[in-house]
Amino acid sequence: MDIIALIIGLAIGIAVGVVVVRVLLSGNHKKKIAEAETQARSILEKAEREGENLKKDKLLEAKEKFIQKKADFEEYVNKRKSKLSQREQSLKDKEKHLQSAQSKVKNKEDELASIKESLNQQLELVGIKKSELEKQQDEHVRKLEKIARITADEARSELIESLKEEARTRGMQHIKEIMDEAKLKANKEAKKIIIQTIQRTAAEHTIENTVSVFNLDSDDVKGQIIGREGRNIRALEAATGVEIIVDDTPEAIIISGYDPVRREVARLSLQKLVADGRIHPARIEEIVNKTRKQINEQIMEIGERTVIELGINGLHPELVRMVGRMRFRSSYGQNLLQHSKEVANLCATMAAELGLNVKLAKRAGLLHDIGKVPDEESELSHALLGMKLCEKHGEHEAVCNAVGAHHDEIEMKFIISPLVQACDAISGARPGARRETMERYLERIKELETVALSYDGVEKAYAMQAGRELRVIVSADTVSDEAAEAISFNLSDKIQNEMQYPGQIRVTVIREKRAISFAK
Repeated sequence: MDIIALIIGLAIGIAVGVVVVRVLLSGNHKKKIAEAETQARSILEKAEREGENLKKDKLLEAKEKFIQKKADFEEYVNKRKSKLSQREQSLKDKEKHLQSAQSKVKNKEDELASIKESLNQQLELVGIKKSELEKQQDEHVRKLEKIARITADEARSELIESLKEEARTRGMQHIKEIMDEAKLKANKEAKKIIIQTIQRTAAEHTIENTVSVFNLDSDDVKGQIIGREGRNIRALEAATGVEIIVDDTPEAIIISGYDPVRREVARLSLQKLVADGRIHPARIEEIVNKTRKQINEQIMEIGERTVIELGINGLHPELVRMVGRMRFRSSYGQNLLQHSKEVANLCATMAAELGLNVKLAKRAGLLHDIGKVPDEESELSHALLGMKLCEKHGEHEAVCNAVGAHHDEIEMKFIISPLVQACDAISGARPGARRETMERYLERIKELETVALSYDGVEKAYAMQAGRELRVIVSADTVSDEAAEAISFNLSDKIQNEMQYPGQIRVTVIREKRAISFAK
């Protein structure tokens, strides 16, 4: 590019010179030519000098740039060489490591091959011994099956079922204990509600017996009641379904039977016959039929009076009649109607405290034991039978579920179901509510304490709260905290599996360490 500029400058100079020459030629031709040549030479020399200087400058500049580019390239090459050498060294190190690993792997393969060969030999020996052992085991199983008269699969199934049942039982026991413990610690408000409910409900408890006593003005009437060759008493027993006991008891006849309705029919019939004085089989049958009709009317009246007293509306007439029959039934010596009325009132009070449906709770409380007074015998439990009766006569689903679930025979689906269960337990647990012979009670208490004292490390055992709690005091020197927990669990499990008792028994194991010193 610099050379082109130089050439252009020369061309311009020549052109100028030609123009000058022409001008000189037009005037003073020679003079002008000489001057023009002189100027042209000076211009040409000047242009040549400038071109040379420019060329030198450009060459120097190009040389400097070349030297700089060369230095940069040499630096880049050196860096690349350094990186390549580092990578080459790394590859050499990796190659050495790989060779070492290959050597180790080869050694391991050799060891594994030898171990495999040894294992194959051992497996061959084990296979031989295993076949012999299987033969012996089969022969042993056949002998056991012959002795036990049961196959191995059946025995295995029975063992599995037994273990499952035991595990399920223990699991449920642990769950129940945890839930009970949580309730004791967390439900202070529930305790308060229950205590207030119990305090606000007062009920009388009467002990029902399986015998009724009919008092006489004179023992002379006994002969008339017995009749000739006992025909009157046989007719009375056949008509009423009870047993009439005429013994040496002065001025009294005992009426025995498990059905209180029948005993009441027999008692009222005897009362009418004695007052009338005409006692013979035909008259007995007539009076018994009239009395039975009167009792049925009285049962219906009692049922109606009960539902009115409790403020329960819309109850089916058949259920009303069954409520009246409760008056002549007892449970553990506790009158069933009184018990049901008390449970109804407890449920209503507790439902009001909890903000639940009071009418449904009271209805479920009254009907929870309705299955104990059916007209016909049934194989179902009284809770399930009561639920069927309630469903049959159009009761609310919540009431049916509460009746069927109050002994945990079906799942509780409504909030009033556990309420009825709790109130049933409260009513039955009242002091004097239910009867248990003193001899059986003392025997059960003593048996509880004896079972507790049979464990090592137990110093004392006390049955408390009418046998519902067992407190066991263990020696702190021989029994650790973990062992105390084990005693509590094993003792509760043994009581549950080997003893019969109402409700539940709380087992409390106490381990106390006392350090005593005297300052003199």
